[in-house]
Amino acid sequence: MSDSPPRIRVINPNSNEDVTRGLDAALEPLRFPNGPEIVCSTLAEGPFGIETQADVESVVMPLGRMVEADNSSDAFVIACYSDPGLHVCREGTARPVFGIAECGVLTALARAGRFGVIAISQRSIARHRRYLLQMGLTYRFAGERPL
Repeated sequence: MSDSPPRIRVINPNSNEDVTRGLDAALEPLRFPNGPEIVCSTLAEGPFGIETQADVESVVMPLGRMVEADNSSDAFVIACYSDPGLHVCREGTARPVFGIAECGVLTALARAGRFGVIAISQRSIARHRRYLLQMGLTYRFAGERPL
């Protein structure tokens, strides 16, 4: 048995280091003594931002390789609302892999009958709606607006 705390790897699937630093800072309140180690990583092969379906698709296999190669993390979080590569990553490891869209929507549904989404840009909305349709949740979807 290892003496080190469990490690959660939070992966920013775009190559923007500022986003990764922002994630790291936002997660600081969740770091506490005897709690899990939270490590934030940037997918260097990713585009600067995830804005289109092509951007989502371009990171799927690099994300899968990153998760498969990581033998030191106990769980993974894909920190992009499109949940790119979620299923490929889950197939590549026996450890838990969470997507922030899936987790966010399911948490919202546990608290209320309907939910809404605030998107970064108008271009993302159609992709988000397709994802919610695949999840079978459009009947509880109140709407989405861009920043």
